[in-house]
Amino acid sequence: MNILFISPTYSGTGGIGPHAFRVAEKLRENKFNVELMHVPHIPIKNLKNLSFSMFGTIKALSNKKTYDVVHAWNIPSAFIMKKINAKKKILSVHGVYSQQVGMLHSKITSSIVSSRETQVLDWADVLTTDSKSVQSEYKKLGKNFVYVPAPLDPKKFDGIPFTKKKKNQIVYVGRNSFEKGIDILQSIESKINVSVKYCTNLDWSDAMKIVRESEILVVPSRIESIPQVIKEAFFLQIPVIATDVGGNSELVRNGETGILIPPENPEEMITAINRLIIDEETKQKLSKNAFEFINKNFSWDVLIDKYIKLYQS
Repeated sequence: MNILFISPTYSGTGGIGPHAFRVAEKLRENKFNVELMHVPHIPIKNLKNLSFSMFGTIKALSNKKTYDVVHAWNIPSAFIMKKINAKKKILSVHGVYSQQVGMLHSKITSSIVSSRETQVLDWADVLTTDSKSVQSEYKKLGKNFVYVPAPLDPKKFDGIPFTKKKKNQIVYVGRNSFEKGIDILQSIESKINVSVKYCTNLDWSDAMKIVRESEILVVPSRIESIPQVIKEAFFLQIPVIATDVGGNSELVRNGETGILIPPENPEEMITAINRLIIDEETKQKLSKNAFEFINKNFSWDVLIDKYIKLYQS
């Protein structure tokens, strides 16, 4: 079976692109032929997606191959997917695209994107998401998404060294971007009894080393699908404090696998961090429960058949 993946990137510490790369690796292990389309873009904030879609469409028009499946890994990728010859077209989104645009841009831009979004979704034969929250939001728009969780591969952590914990160190992993809420965490640093390590532009292995040596992962997002870094922290047995947005609560069960706090609430964040950093018993309980939860529900052993079915059915 010949499959073409389309994504703006396949690298980084988080996001849908690195997930696409991991899926490609696992499919190849299972005898699928997966090709990754690499497309240049203009590295300017408001031109990245537009230039990616334009250059990718030009590249697609010159591609005379016919694939069994073409899989686009976000909305901008769908414009390229549309021009590829394939028996089956899959579009995956991790987050409601129009909501993300609305948070980062003007209401007018959000309105334009929303009106076009449903049309773009119709270009795919199958729509998927890794979040039940996103699945529910699109259901309101009359779109049926297949829920396909993003797995965690324990083998990826074999090269992450065990290091001594750095007392009172917490960590943030993600983009330096408004929707991720990094500014909220930065604004409370003088009021929390910890030091903060920001992993915003590191290779995955370097970021995971810092996560492993930290006492808490903080996810202060304003909007989310399901952050892969929460699963990674669960596996590394690092307690998580996350805002109750998007699909975070699908992973972080308050008081059981982590701590959930309201979004955009600095005072709650201060209280949660200062309490948990000194509560060794709770940290150990959360770490143990989270480790068991992630291995039971999100390993490749549990989910590989779901992916194979997605491409073969």
